[in-house]
Amino acid sequence: MTTVFSIPMRTGFRGVTVREGVLIRGTAGWGEWSPFLEYDPEVAEPWLRCAEEAAAGDWPEPVRLSVPVNVTVPAVGPEQAHAIVRRGGCGTAKVKVAEPGQTLADDQARVEAVRDALGPTGRIRVDANGAWDVAAAVAAIGVLDRAARGLEYVEQPTASVEDLAVVRRAVDVPIAADESIRRAADPYRVRDLEAADIAVLKVQPLGGVRACLRIAEDIGLPVVVSSALESSIGIAAGVALAAALPNLPHACGLATVQLMADDVVSRSLLPVAGALPVVVPTVDEAALARLTASPERVAHWQARLAAVRALRQDRRS
Repeated sequence: MTTVFSIPMRTGFRGVTVREGVLIRGTAGWGEWSPFLEYDPEVAEPWLRCAEEAAAGDWPEPVRLSVPVNVTVPAVGPEQAHAIVRRGGCGTAKVKVAEPGQTLADDQARVEAVRDALGPTGRIRVDANGAWDVAAAVAAIGVLDRAARGLEYVEQPTASVEDLAVVRRAVDVPIAADESIRRAADPYRVRDLEAADIAVLKVQPLGGVRACLRIAEDIGLPVVVSSALESSIGIAAGVALAAALPNLPHACGLATVQLMADDVVSRSLLPVAGALPVVVPTVDEAALARLTASPERVAHWQARLAAVRALRQDRRS
């Protein structure tokens, strides 16, 4: 059984104002398949493996009962950033920076507002999504580190792993790799080039919880588990990964259900005292009926799903 959902966002996030995806019901529960709209079948196929793993209930046993998380701050103005952090209830904030059409001064003001909202002991990390070149990254990291009064780390300051390695050697702030792992032909180049201090793993793009556990073991870096902007059904897979990691030294980026105006479950996976519980939520049928996508969008997602399954068939033949 599959159902296509459509959930409005409270705040636009990297151009996404409505989050769509497919819920897949299996023998043991529900999985979410929600690759972003621009992703072709090749990129979207690991996302389906993650959904199928969840629907089959094939997750490892947890080693912890809760997962510390950060509040995520989109590229909004300082007043809204301050309000998001105060409402988020977390001691760590991840702040989006380097948004197209904005300036470093905009980023600086946002980070300063987040520091004010968190107080002196909260941790701030920023995410540039690979938008800077090396020179811009080095300059911006210095400005934002001062604005934050100490950054925990900077996520993906440059697009290429080679540039990431150069930036890491030029700054004192730790560097985290996201796209250089999940969108790379060889995710281990980050390790081999000593390009990052932290590995950011997203469970859908990397093919599921067990696949991510293997990467975490092989890459040999501290891991932060992050969201791909899912509903609570998709977030549960990220929580399962974070709960199964032997060590979890940093808060995870899994509190993004806060960015959505609705959810497909009756009790959303929202942080309490800066942590998410390790639970398996169930779909609420009334919510699902309310959030089922239009027939046109259902047809779009059915076509995408058929294309991924056709790709798998071609690989087997």
